[in-house]
Amino acid sequence: MHSIATDIYIDDQYPGATLGVIYLTHGLIQIDAPPSPEDGRAWRAALLNLGGGSERLLVNLDAHPDRTLGARAMDCTIVAQEKTAHVFRTRPTTFKAQGEETGADWESIPGLGNIRWVPPEITFSHQMTIHWGESPVVLEHHPGPTSGATWVILPEAKVVFVGDAVLKNQPPFLAGADLPVWLDTLKLLLSPAYRNWLVVSGRGGVVAADVIRAQKDYLDHVFKRVEKLAKKKSAPEAVENLIMPLLNPFKIPASQLQKYTRRLRYGLHRYYARHYRSSGSGSGEE
Repeated sequence: MHSIATDIYIDDQYPGATLGVIYLTHGLIQIDAPPSPEDGRAWRAALLNLGGGSERLLVNLDAHPDRTLGARAMDCTIVAQEKTAHVFRTRPTTFKAQGEETGADWESIPGLGNIRWVPPEITFSHQMTIHWGESPVVLEHHPGPTSGATWVILPEAKVVFVGDAVLKNQPPFLAGADLPVWLDTLKLLLSPAYRNWLVVSGRGGVVAADVIRAQKDYLDHVFKRVEKLAKKKSAPEAVENLIMPLLNPFKIPASQLQKYTRRLRYGLHRYYARHYRSSGSGSGEE
């Protein structure tokens, strides 16, 4: 865990999402949780050492298992955007470490077994403000990566946690995405409204403006490629030809190549089916 601003910390040593915590007079606001139970215990111990007020609140930036599987181990109240909460209502009550490979980080964690999902207890639609200290913490709905994607915004510190809106040197999760909406979200992040802010990626920690621009350019390229297939009325299987070219922009270690190939394969197939084929089914949030 390391500080990025006064009383604001991140940790990206665990598999899964980059974790965040905000130290406030009333308590700690945690951002996402590690998927592994062992890592969850280590993270809780680190939070106890941090001190702070007695209250704890966990924000789920979206419903992806990488950031929500470990929520139960945090043993605190959970808040999420209402569309993220809806995903939990449509899931089986128990997660099973089986099924289609999606290129997520949790899939490389051994011994997960069956885990009961913990749905959010507090939800919001567009915006929610938490007053636990001198400075407000704002939760705001910014769809694109998923329908219920959330940002955690600290206006006075000029820090924003953007979840999977921006990923550093890895392909995005496309299964639950709406690419035109996502591109608009990134335009906002690149606008004067967020100039000179610290932007925290949900996978990669603090990112510079050039990383955000690269994400926008990449998604614009993906969108044009799938739109071209759709205009040709291509079968969903045609997206397979996009995978390797879409991996080329990243400097991927050999150990991660298979995972990221699976991620793009799963995401492209689901995205194309959902947006261009009536056979698309399910929420696609994962």
